[in-house]
Amino acid sequence: MNNTHLLRTALVTGSTSGIGLELTRKLLTDQWQVIGLNRSAFPEHPDIQAALASGQLYAVQSDLTNYSSLHAALEHIRFKTKAIDVLFNNAGGSTPRLLYSAQGHELHFELQTVVPYIIYRELYPLLREGRLKTVVNTSTTAFRMLKSFNLQTLEQPASFKKLFGPYAASKLALSLWTQEAAAAAKADGIHLLSVDPGGNNTLRANKLSGIPFYIKPVMKLFFPPPTRGASLLYAAGLGNTTYESGSYLVNNKPARLRFTEQSAAVLHRVEHIYKHKFQSPS
Repeated sequence: MNNTHLLRTALVTGSTSGIGLELTRKLLTDQWQVIGLNRSAFPEHPDIQAALASGQLYAVQSDLTNYSSLHAALEHIRFKTKAIDVLFNNAGGSTPRLLYSAQGHELHFELQTVVPYIIYRELYPLLREGRLKTVVNTSTTAFRMLKSFNLQTLEQPASFKKLFGPYAASKLALSLWTQEAAAAAKADGIHLLSVDPGGNNTLRANKLSGIPFYIKPVMKLFFPPPTRGASLLYAAGLGNTTYESGSYLVNNKPARLRFTEQSAAVLHRVEHIYKHKFQSPS
């Protein structure tokens, strides 16, 4: 990793496709050092391969939902870099059916609620050493369709619904713990945000997803390319930092979260998983 001539370092998860890839491109263009933490390899695009060759982009591969693999990857990152200015917890996506992680958690909950918290906690010392000290968690507005929110069923749902089921609930839980964790992080100058990147056409050929069939034509015809979502994440992380830490942003403006009475319980649960399953596995 070559960061001798660069002043700022960002870590981006989910950076090999879609919004994360476009965010990575924008950061590279603006002369950021970028660490990509992903399950898959970067595509064979000339600009991305050139950045990898120069060391401006540094790739770390890991199955993020497998704690052993994630632990090794984060340890490697801590060894390789001294500071992180902005952490973009962007890895996500939706599955077409009910799936579980290696730890037995429903996959959306694992990847989109718990893993961002683990990465945040494990890289906290590097964020503290950074200049911007900012965490941007990619959220959604899909959870506005939820009529109820039950923390107990996040890990083991009784039923499955595409997009507006476990996916939406896990993203809500992400925004809730972001809001709840902000006060403690403020003491170290660390700023947390959860950000909706809006609707983007991130459909990929021959890839199964949890997007309902009736939404796919709308995405193809009317949704903007993923550069739009990338620009919103970028602006949140590097632009106006006057938003209160813990804010949930939609169209780059603070929006109200529902079910905030459960924020403390969500944070307590992800902290428990972090301490007892990730840090001290039985």
